[in-house]
Amino acid sequence: MTYLWTPPAELVERSNLSAFLRATGQHHYDTLAAKANTDPAWLVEEVFKFCDVRFYRNPDKILDLARGEPWARWCAGGTTNIVLNCIDKHRGTEVWDRTFLVWEGEDHSEQRRLSYAEFESAVGRLASGLRKLGLGKGDVVAIYMPNLPETFVAFFAILKIGAIVMPLFSGFGPDPIRARLNHGEAKAVITANGTWRRGAPAPLKSVLDEALETAPSVQHVIVADRGGLGVDTPMRPGRDHWWDEIAKEATNLPTVEMDAEDPAILLYTSGTTGEPKGCVWTHISFIGSMVTRDMIICGDFKPTDLFFFFSDMGWMVGAMCACIPSFAGGRLLVAEGTPDYPDTGRFWRLIADHQVTYLGVSPTIVRGMMRYGEEVERYDFSSLRITASGGEAWTETPWRWFFEHVCKSKIPIINISGGTEVGGCIFTGTPNHPMNPCSFSRPALGVGADIVDMAGNPVADGEVGELVLRHASIGLTKSLWKGDQRYLESYWKTIPGIWVHGDFAMRGKDGLYYILGRSDDTLKISGKRVGPAELEGVLTATGKVAEAAVFSVPHPVKGSTIVCACVPSPGTKDSRALSEELAQALVHGMGTSYRPERVLLVDDLPKTRNMKIMRRVLRAVFEDKDPGDLSALANPEAIEHIRQKLKV
Repeated sequence: MTYLWTPPAELVERSNLSAFLRATGQHHYDTLAAKANTDPAWLVEEVFKFCDVRFYRNPDKILDLARGEPWARWCAGGTTNIVLNCIDKHRGTEVWDRTFLVWEGEDHSEQRRLSYAEFESAVGRLASGLRKLGLGKGDVVAIYMPNLPETFVAFFAILKIGAIVMPLFSGFGPDPIRARLNHGEAKAVITANGTWRRGAPAPLKSVLDEALETAPSVQHVIVADRGGLGVDTPMRPGRDHWWDEIAKEATNLPTVEMDAEDPAILLYTSGTTGEPKGCVWTHISFIGSMVTRDMIICGDFKPTDLFFFFSDMGWMVGAMCACIPSFAGGRLLVAEGTPDYPDTGRFWRLIADHQVTYLGVSPTIVRGMMRYGEEVERYDFSSLRITASGGEAWTETPWRWFFEHVCKSKIPIINISGGTEVGGCIFTGTPNHPMNPCSFSRPALGVGADIVDMAGNPVADGEVGELVLRHASIGLTKSLWKGDQRYLESYWKTIPGIWVHGDFAMRGKDGLYYILGRSDDTLKISGKRVGPAELEGVLTATGKVAEAAVFSVPHPVKGSTIVCACVPSPGTKDSRALSEELAQALVHGMGTSYRPERVLLVDDLPKTRNMKIMRRVLRAVFEDKDPGDLSALANPEAIEHIRQKLKV
């Protein structure tokens, strides 16, 4: 079998995965995975031992299925706290005085560093202030902040007092903030007066104030002063408090001992229709899945690593940034602003200047940076050891570009996919397995992943099917917030007794795994199902478009037909000629059946806050229908622009 990248023997020998295989007495990943799927509780116990997951009181039972798979309980009888595992356990060790967090403002001359000891002190001061406001166990506290050190202090301070973190995307307007605060019945919000965005001050507190006009559950607002912005920050007496005023006293406040399955993080993900879905992670679920099983064992994160994933706290990666390096005793780089401002090479400079060793990217970031050409070659990436990618399906052109120009065709891309509802991975990459473009190495350990037809039967290699989980795993959301029935209908009832994730996937003839996009985005052309990523890859491979979204709409004769929305690459002219060239590229690459009904050239594509393209919104706009829930849309202005384009 031919692979684009094969792991060198020394990387395999030194990997955390190889050490875990030795610790569990398994010789191969596939035999380990088979045992883990047969006995998920055994795997969890082995992960806890290998990674030294801490409890105040050890569990009486690792897995309780008395109520069935959808309602699985993990670590019954055990007590713990995310703060115990990520911060407190380092006290008195050599880690305590090491740097934990490195922050750089949009202007790279503005930098801060915090050791574990300094960070914990800031967490304790804020936690004490929150307690004095009457906040505590089970209260929902939202974080509406840009990428500042205080954002991560707030994350752990909320957890320390036993409250529940509700991360909110810092680019949200009032409506999606209001919807989440009301649905989650948040008692408090921690925010900043503003942030810098592309050289201009962007207020946050005033946006929040508008949302709070109709969010009656919120009793307190804590405001961090970003400094130097010059934005007006009106404060309502009795409700609003400056961070420095409530978090000024040193304290030895103990971390609250929580039941292992007590809610810790309430993170909303967009629904296809209706209100957004509130996913619930517990104090043990995220630690036992994404942090330890997926990123430390399979992803090979080590205590010597500096982790950098340019992301907002409002996405799943925000919690990953907080918990993965801190659990391992590693370091975290946080950057305010955007990847390509104040100069187009900023993202690459951050990696080089700070000597990042573990880099996370989304395909969207890579596509965005590709448009600036090969200036990437000016930067030194010799510090990089591992890269990881997630957030959406790759297409081959940006994957190859990133692998060649950043990974130098030597460093692996640990491709991961799961999602907010899964609290970890379904498919994962590892440093022990070979790679081909856009591939995943294997299903994640112990999650029961399979690829099936709509009757629940496994499909053959090379055939496309629904990605499912055959049993519960520790990271899965604990129902949906105030939505037990919606939880069952969304995931467990499409194919009874099986979790249906909503992605189309395939095990290739090369033995590797591929995700082909959301199953509700899938097109059926000439009787054959095809994922949009395959068609979008043909379009981006022309080099003429920076981004593409392909979707289908009803056709009176054909049943359905293809529409393409494309963002042209900089400098591209003559839109009519380009539209025809792109249509011909699809015909040449896929066949005459795939000639699109229309190729629409646009300035931007509608995306969620974690930069996933919302094809259902494009489809609805094209058909002049209600696009459904838009609360997760990061760039609502794109919709009106597309509507105007359709009139031309």
